[in-house]
Amino acid sequence: MTGRAAGSAAPPGPPRVSRRGLLAGAGALLAGVAAGCAAAGPLPTASPRAPGDDLPARLDAAVTGTMRQLGIPGAIVGLSVPGIVEYSQVFGVADDVSGRPMSLAEHVRIGSVTKTFTGTAVLRLVEDRLLALSDPIARFVGGLPSGDRITLRMLGDMRSGLYSYEQDPAFVAAMLAELPQGPDAGAVTPAQLVDVSAARPLAFPPGSRFEYVDVNAVLLGMVVERVTGRPLGDYLREHVFAPLRLSESVYPASGALPEPYAHGYTRGAGGAVTDASLWNPAWAGAAGAIVSTFADMKTWALALGKGTLLDPQTQSVRLGRVPESGPAAAYRFAIFESGGWWGHNGSIPGYTSVVMSIPQRSATLVVLANTDVPPVHAAGALAAAVTRLATPDHVYAQLDGARRATPSPTPGR
Repeated sequence: MTGRAAGSAAPPGPPRVSRRGLLAGAGALLAGVAAGCAAAGPLPTASPRAPGDDLPARLDAAVTGTMRQLGIPGAIVGLSVPGIVEYSQVFGVADDVSGRPMSLAEHVRIGSVTKTFTGTAVLRLVEDRLLALSDPIARFVGGLPSGDRITLRMLGDMRSGLYSYEQDPAFVAAMLAELPQGPDAGAVTPAQLVDVSAARPLAFPPGSRFEYVDVNAVLLGMVVERVTGRPLGDYLREHVFAPLRLSESVYPASGALPEPYAHGYTRGAGGAVTDASLWNPAWAGAAGAIVSTFADMKTWALALGKGTLLDPQTQSVRLGRVPESGPAAAYRFAIFESGGWWGHNGSIPGYTSVVMSIPQRSATLVVLANTDVPPVHAAGALAAAVTRLATPDHVYAQLDGARRATPSPTPGR
């Protein structure tokens, strides 16, 4: 592990942050989450100033302070800005029961960062002239309300108007009951997920506004499978993972995780914090199922931002501006921009992530945390803390509406 400003010696590693004390200390925050109405107190901040030899130590302090306040058991934080800082550090524990410390080698669930892979797969098929972003989803998947008017571009841009299956109380209750039963439980199919959304009317006319829902990415994954005749995981492995040598990344067939893995902590159906490490991510599918590591995500962050796997024209189309403000303008085709950083965040029971880059500076930001319990996005809070210090002109801010819609006791949190 490394943590140094460019041209300086690496300082001693920061103190480990234990979750046992953190959860007790953050009790007021966590109790509010179960009620679905908690508001986080002010997070630790530091006055931005020019990066210097003490930058790694200040980054350590910002991370540990944020972890302590939010009750984050463990985290991996990496920030690479050529000429300013090369920082990668582990904090806290990967396993709260054994006390095993976090390491850079841990496998974690990356949640909605998966959308960037699914979107890239679709764009590669566009380049292969097997489909077009203007194609209606009805060409590939039937039974959707206004499916002849919802284009693939609208799905990738989160502008379809489709109902979010994670907002369906019966679906959420069923998943919360099944997922803790083992890694093969909750093996819902993409078609079943789409059926839940298709049974409800549209929230708005297709293309008329932005609303972040996972079913959009699930449908794009189905398109990849229909066009190629192959499972999405197989296509990603051959056409996305392999070219970039993302050897530790996998689109899983169950809730099993490769070793070593960081245990992930969430709130269960009864509101108690529980280990969700082996919960089957099938319900997230093409929107959030991928498992990966810090090293692979650092590689992916820059490849995604620079469009390494795409033609320049395709990447330009992906990042094309929209005539709006707010989250609608920040979100493009399965990617968003925040403070000059391009990429995506993720949240799935037990884990949160931020995977971003500033392509023109070859800068990368990767934060992986093994909890989604805090009332704010854990990895996002850590990303904001370190960029506030290291890149004050490019501070990461959580994109409103691109956090999470997952099975939880408080749907839509």
